[in-house]
Amino acid sequence: MEDVTGAQLIAENVEYMFGIVGVPVIEVAMAAQASGIKYVGMRNEQAVSSSDQNQETTGAFQEFPQVEACRLYSKFSARPSSLDMISSVVEKAVRTSMYGRPGAVYVDISGDMVNAKVDRSRVRLVPCCPPPPVSMADHMAITEALAVLKGAKRPLLIIGKGAAHGRAEGALRELVEGCGLPFLPTPMGKGVLPDDHPNCVAAARSRALLQSDVVVLLGARLNWILHFGLPPRFDPHVKVIQVDLCAEEMGNNMQPAAALLGDVNAIVKQILEYVHKDGWKYPADTEWWTTLKEKMAANATMTKALALQSTTPMNYYQVFHHISQLLPHDCVIVSEGANTMDIGRTMLNNYLPRHRLDAGTFGTMGVGLGFAIAAATVQRNQNTGQRVVCVEGDSAFGFSGMEVETMCRYKLPVVIIVVNNNGIYSGVDAETWEMMGKMGDLTTVAPPVTLLPEARYDEVMNAFGGRGFLVRTEEELRSALQLSLSDWERPSLLNVLIDPSSDRKQQVTTGQI
Repeated sequence: MEDVTGAQLIAENVEYMFGIVGVPVIEVAMAAQASGIKYVGMRNEQAVSSSDQNQETTGAFQEFPQVEACRLYSKFSARPSSLDMISSVVEKAVRTSMYGRPGAVYVDISGDMVNAKVDRSRVRLVPCCPPPPVSMADHMAITEALAVLKGAKRPLLIIGKGAAHGRAEGALRELVEGCGLPFLPTPMGKGVLPDDHPNCVAAARSRALLQSDVVVLLGARLNWILHFGLPPRFDPHVKVIQVDLCAEEMGNNMQPAAALLGDVNAIVKQILEYVHKDGWKYPADTEWWTTLKEKMAANATMTKALALQSTTPMNYYQVFHHISQLLPHDCVIVSEGANTMDIGRTMLNNYLPRHRLDAGTFGTMGVGLGFAIAAATVQRNQNTGQRVVCVEGDSAFGFSGMEVETMCRYKLPVVIIVVNNNGIYSGVDAETWEMMGKMGDLTTVAPPVTLLPEARYDEVMNAFGGRGFLVRTEEELRSALQLSLSDWERPSLLNVLIDPSSDRKQQVTTGQI
């Protein structure tokens, strides 16, 4: 007979583990390493651990009803009732995270279970779950959707992160190119088809959303990112064809003209079967394509004018212009911040699917460096030769900035670019800051959005053995980025000081068309 601990059961069939050690998590991490699992110790802990079962209601160390709390924001939340149930609960958690709409899950292991032992023969053997089942849309719904699409004068495909998760890039390329349709990616849908694809109309995003008469949502939701599908950002009479694997999502914020429930990749292939039969294609010489191309050209001219300014300090567009010229096409881009993420999304192209990670639907700041560490760990161990580049606003970097020590400890060659405008949305220069300090108590004088001017984030990286660069000019930016991209031995941080008043160009609404 063989005894196993709770820690060993937790660690089974895992390749990578990320955590913060402390009693009793140390034992879990050690069990993971003993099993050949790659353990990455992080720095930023924003939740408590779990107390022993036999100490519940006594005021135990870190006692908290975490299972109940996590039910509010996870797909599955549970605590195994005994050691022999750990494997089955973990399997269900993993399966739930992948099946249907993917999402986070939470498993709470009480402290006393970690070191407790059980005879392996008593543990319920649970095989790894198979890949998620693939479902297709009803054929009648496909017919209805195609009737709506073929009747469109100004069609638009919106490719969301659901299409990226569903690995629908091959079928979508065939649909876009075979039918001649314009498409727009959502932030996490970038790269499903390359951002430089001739049918990508991201450079005319506002115009495309506002004037389209039929929108095909492919794994995207009509939430705040897409302005809820409502005026003034959308035509009040727009028809929506909704493709989603979550039935509860259908009809949110507006009633779809056609609802296609199922796997995005499978449904696009269904659509292609019907299209191939009659050879339908949206004409390339329509007024709609002309309108979109004219707006794309106008916006490109405006952006280029901002990007080619030779001012010091630089503006956002100058910075991203030079970054975009130097980044490898196969790099993984991690991005978070306010203007930094918004402007960077429009100027930093993605050419491959699932190569962009950002703050997501919740706009959660502080996730970027953790994403970058996970991506760099996988890239290194799979020996892909792909760089991980983390583009941060200075405020966003502050949430988890100490993770640069994690990168240095494991020699993860992440390239961090902090676009530093001395504030949140906007800041002030050092001279103005000094003047405000003379006016009185900064807690009453300094605008709430300001941060310390010209903070030396680069020296934080230097302190742990990485490479830090203070960047003020275009030449310094290009030199520092080229050096960083050539260094595979350690992480780098470029602290790029920009004009504190730099802003994004104005967005288009109904009254401006």
